Order: sequence, then C-alpha cells, then structure tokens
Amino acid sequence: MKYSFLTLITAGAILFASCQSKSQTENSATKDSTAQTSNTAASTGTPVDVSKIKVADAKTILARKQVPILCYHQVRNWKATDGKVGKDYIVEIQNFKDQMKMLADSGYHTILPDQLYAYLNTGAALPSKPIMLTFDDTDLDQFTIVRPTLDKLGYKAVYFIMTVSIGKKGKFVDYMSKEQIKQLADEGNVIGSHTYDHKNFKKYAGKDWEEQLDKPTKKLEEITGKKMTEFAYPFGLWNAEGIPELKKRGFRMAYQLSTKRDEKDPLFTIRRIIASGYWSPKTLSNSIKNSF
Repeated sequence: MKYSFLTLITAGAILFASCQSKSQTENSATKDSTAQTSNTAASTGTPVDVSKIKVADAKTILARKQVPILCYHQVRNWKATDGKVGKDYIVEIQNFKDQMKMLADSGYHTILPDQLYAYLNTGAALPSKPIMLTFDDTDLDQFTIVRPTLDKLGYKAVYFIMTVSIGKKGKFVDYMSKEQIKQLADEGNVIGSHTYDHKNFKKYAGKDWEEQLDKPTKKLEEITGKKMTEFAYPFGLWNAEGIPELKKRGFRMAYQLSTKRDEKDPLFTIRRIIASGYWSPKTLSNSIKNSF
C-alpha cells in the first residue's frame, strides 16, 4: 500500500467523520435508574472473568447508565497545513495532558472492555466515575505521547488498529510498529480492530468481510497473542445488516460515535464522543456530563 494512499485514507476519515461529531448527545433517558456503582468497586486492570457471562436482553442493557467513552485520533501540535476540520481530530500535546489531568483530578477511573461487558450484561460493579479512553487509527503519537501520559496517571486505554498502516510513515503522521502494538497489549491495554484500511462498514460485500475483518483480526491476534473481541466502525458508521457478521467472527462489542444505540443490538452500537482538538479540559468535562 503506497503511503500517499494512506494519507488519503486518513484525510478521508477526518473529513467524513466531521459530520458525525457535531451532535454529541443521545437522549439522556438512560441516565436513569440503574443503581449507582460502588466507590470501592474494581479499578482499571482488575481481571474480570467474562467467559461465563450470558448476554443480557437489549432492554436490560439499554436501561443501564451509559459509561462515558472518549474517542481520540491524533495527539500532536497543530501545523500550519492543518485545516479547520482536521484540527477537530488533532488534540495538541499539552491540551491532551491537561485533559487527562482534569479526568484524574475529577476522580475518573478508566475501565476496559471486560469491565464494561460485565457491567452491561450483569450489572457488575464499576469504580466510581468510570470512563473508557479509546484511540483510533494506529498513530505513532498514541505510543510516544499518549502512553507515557496515561502511565503517569495509572490509566489504561483501548487502541483500535487499522492494519494497513502498521509500521508505515505517512505525510502527516507516522504509525505504530508491530512491536509497539504488542507492548501496549502486554502492558495491560486492549487492542481492537479498526479494519484493514478504514473502508466504510456500510458498504461491505463479498470479499470485504475477509479483507476488512478476517485478515486484520488474524494479524492483530498474531501480534498480540490475544483474541480480538472489540471492533470500532470506520467513521462511526454501521448498519444492522452487518452486525451478524461481527458476531459470527467472535466480536463481543462494537463501537460507533455519538448516534443513538440500536434497540436490538446495543452491545454492537456502543457510543463514543470524539474529544475535539478545540476543547479545553473544562469543555471536555461538560461534554462528558451532557453526552452520557
């Protein structure tokens, strides 16, 4: 794959996804009712045995209070060549550090997919003020900037990998190597699939299922030595027709952006909000409170 094509993919993801990020709220009807989790519940990284968990019915899952999930892309300083739309997906380094400090100072505890899965299906306890941090597209700054920043705070995250970019150098950003991806997994973070080259999930047909799901899954499992159970839709776009294809391949949950969850398959339409490069820590804090 030529690097110039990678650049087009990344730019296309930024431009197309922009229309997805402007509305950051789903109806707050699910800010409800479910009993608040304990302040003494498990913290990030606590092993959770999900092997025997039975999937709850959709109504039960939808009734539980949503856990805030943030979606990041690039973490680097803006350049003169970055456009107005592009900056929405580029959080500058100091701003990112300040955002993470705000989360820590505000008492947020990061959780990982096993904990979320157990909570949504069984009501298992979570730490006080749980939050999930996710990072898309394999950007190298997620290893060189994000990783040490989170380590200082005792935070873990989920990294959704687009396998076409592994080890490549792009026009605007470089990408993580196999060794760096494995290190993230070995250190207790979770690696998930973000397809081969960011093709729109709603357009998959024929061999796309193999090229965009099967081969990337096999590659990531070879790199990490761990089963792939989490999937992030390119551009946050999904369709109900494709969800069975994820299920039969062993995916457990799939993550979109901020639109309403599917009433039949909420585990495969988990909501995230994009942390905008324009947001101050205070704006991020308010967006978390208003969106989940």
